[in-house]
Amino acid sequence: MAFENPTQERIFDYLKEAKTIAVIGLSNKKERTSYKIAQLLQDKGYRILPVNPVLAGQEVLGEKVFARLSDIDEPIDIVDIFRSSEFLPEIAEEFLQTNAKVFWAQLGIQNEEAANILQKASHEDVVMDRCIKIEWNKMQEQNNG
Repeated sequence: MAFENPTQERIFDYLKEAKTIAVIGLSNKKERTSYKIAQLLQDKGYRILPVNPVLAGQEVLGEKVFARLSDIDEPIDIVDIFRSSEFLPEIAEEFLQTNAKVFWAQLGIQNEEAANILQKASHEDVVMDRCIKIEWNKMQEQNNG
């Protein structure tokens, strides 16, 4: 069965309920999309937990960078992924070993195998090929409209 994203309302619920967002593939380069979106999320009140093995132990956006998702020892509401689609199955496996609630792959990133891994584990809170910034903006428009 082909993967389908949750309803628009459910996606908005994820954003409303979330406090902490782990950002896999967060760059320390200010011109990169991952940096810009993480900074925007931080500006909107979310706590960002950077995940990037190359930058592990350093700080990005004032937060300590973790080597792996499984190194984070605090609750994670959303895992926002800025890695190529072929890495999603591996990330899905690691995601299932954490207490994270929502698996979110950014715009242009999706993988049926990863969706199957998460569905087999009865994990329904999966968003793929959607930009968290665009979805946040849509939610604001709806709230203000």
